[in-house]
Amino acid sequence: MRSRRYGSDGLPGLAGLPGLAGRRRPEPPQLPQVAAELGLVVEDAAGEFCGAVVGWEKDAVTLEDRHGKQRVFLWSVPFLFEGQPVTLTRPLVRPASDAAGPARTASGSVAAPAGGRAKVARASRIYVEGRHDAELVERIWGDDLRDVGVVVEYLGGIDDLPAIVREFDPRPGRRLGVLVDHLVAGSKETMIAAQIRSPHVLVVGHPYVDVWAAVKPSVLGIGAWPDVPRGTPWKEGVLTALGWPVDPAAGWQRILRAVRTFGDLEPAFLGRVEELIDFVTDPDVA
Repeated sequence: MRSRRYGSDGLPGLAGLPGLAGRRRPEPPQLPQVAAELGLVVEDAAGEFCGAVVGWEKDAVTLEDRHGKQRVFLWSVPFLFEGQPVTLTRPLVRPASDAAGPARTASGSVAAPAGGRAKVARASRIYVEGRHDAELVERIWGDDLRDVGVVVEYLGGIDDLPAIVREFDPRPGRRLGVLVDHLVAGSKETMIAAQIRSPHVLVVGHPYVDVWAAVKPSVLGIGAWPDVPRGTPWKEGVLTALGWPVDPAAGWQRILRAVRTFGDLEPAFLGRVEELIDFVTDPDVA
């Protein structure tokens, strides 16, 4: 806060010293500007609130988070958009009251009406390899999965996948979808997945060594995911190359916070999750 006692010079008497007369503080760098279109998802720079633009006034913009909570911010407040600092600007045309269209979930689906009845969980399930996979699926598809009553569980690895499938006892109306990391030709994961032959089980996967790489690098402000030398643990190698603290749990939370909508994920991951959701919710076998 600027002191009224000393005015704009900060300390009295310094203006007459050599080299200080007329010196002005450098202007802060100008941040890129982004128009606050309805549905645009941003986070306040303090990392305390993330939401979509739902309206604006002359002096402020209103954001709403995924739980329906709203907060109002002045236009001058800096935000994070796709991981980069920006300021929001008013669109040229104010939205009509009915112009916003239906609410959308992070996956881009039309959101279910608020206040609907809780769904009973289906017998069908989706299994993913690890906790990070489950948290990323929840981040984008959580609302959709709750609306259709599908539970996602993580396995802690798929070495015992054939036994896990037998224990699940898949059958009509009790389908199992499994999302596998690094499902590429010749990988250990591909050989394990090939052992599953039930028509009531669908095993699909993405090509990434770890689910971290399913997040677009641009979301984190990097050009590409680093190449990690063979024999080096992938997560630790990535964190070291990026200059982040070598703490996989903290690194993952940093990555997950940057993910806002389905557009922040690679298509090879998006498509496989959508495929599993369609498989376990197929009305013809419900």
